[in-house]
Amino acid sequence: MRPGDELPPLTVPVTRTLIVAGALASRDYQDVHHDPELAREKGSPDIFMNILTTNGLVGRYLTDHFGPASVLRSLSIRLGAPNYPGDTMVLTGRVEAVDGDTATVRVTGTNGLGAHVTGTARITVGGAS
Repeated sequence: MRPGDELPPLTVPVTRTLIVAGALASRDYQDVHHDPELAREKGSPDIFMNILTTNGLVGRYLTDHFGPASVLRSLSIRLGAPNYPGDTMVLTGRVEAVDGDTATVRVTGTNGLGAHVTGTARITVGGAS
């Protein structure tokens, strides 16, 4: 693990089921995450993924790469283009800095509209405390 290392991309199909299940699992009952008709009434072309689902997918991407003993110390993300059903999000990452067994990783998730999520994480590898 060195600054400049690129993480392999993770492709996530954005399905209607993923969007609704993520909203329900995170107890986000906003209609724009499960009801297409109400989402359209509010100006969206369809339902869209909530930030908590995105946050979980970014966390999964990092821990899948660094291993089950890794510890996600911090994660700061910002949403951009919505994730709509039928699209695909591709997560990529780059190690920006390393301090001992802890890496700072820049993460980006893009879809057909552009950058869905950008953020920075600190993750300790090998489960060190």
